[in-house]
Amino acid sequence: MADEVILLDFWPSPFGMRVKIALAEKGIEYEGREEDLSNKSPLLLKMNPVHKQIPVLIHKGKPISESLIIVQYIDEVWNHKSPLLPSDPYERANARFWADYIDKKIYSTGRLVWGTTGEVQDRAKNELRECFKLLEGELGDKTYFGGKNLGLVDVALIPFYSWFYTLETTGNFSITEEFPRLVDWAKRCMQRESVAKSVPSQYKIYDFLLELKKKLELQQQ
Repeated sequence: MADEVILLDFWPSPFGMRVKIALAEKGIEYEGREEDLSNKSPLLLKMNPVHKQIPVLIHKGKPISESLIIVQYIDEVWNHKSPLLPSDPYERANARFWADYIDKKIYSTGRLVWGTTGEVQDRAKNELRECFKLLEGELGDKTYFGGKNLGLVDVALIPFYSWFYTLETTGNFSITEEFPRLVDWAKRCMQRESVAKSVPSQYKIYDFLLELKKKLELQQQ
């Protein structure tokens, strides 16, 4: 099966991590190909000509782009094991709503927290706090956002756990103290083999993001 499934990815990408978690949950073998985003491969440009971004899943020669779409595709194609979306239409719609919320909020807001300073950073930090507060409310007392089982919302959010140390250090606040329920959820997720092998160390991501920040600052000079 490995020759049927190829993942074009870049290791620090939280969006790529989502796809790797979903594939691992389903027990799908695949060939991972690491992309150099400063020199994108002809295959990436061919398979995702619209956005030219990772991740891209290539299944039997056909490309699927955008991480949440890929995760849902994986869930539909390999539906024999570990469903990521509930069967109930309302619950399925609700899961898609929160996954979309995470998609639109966490990356862009978090990037402003670790990538800026001053008033811009303060506004982003407060916005991120509101996001985490809402997500804690949605999680409630459940084991996972999907209830007893890991689901789409969990897969959408858990890659950003790798950012927590960077956010706390650069933003000078404690996610652990302010959002303990969210942190406990993240630790539960990290105990799953599918997540543990797909989400890098927070310190490794910290080093990468700080180096990226320096490069961006040099480009702006």
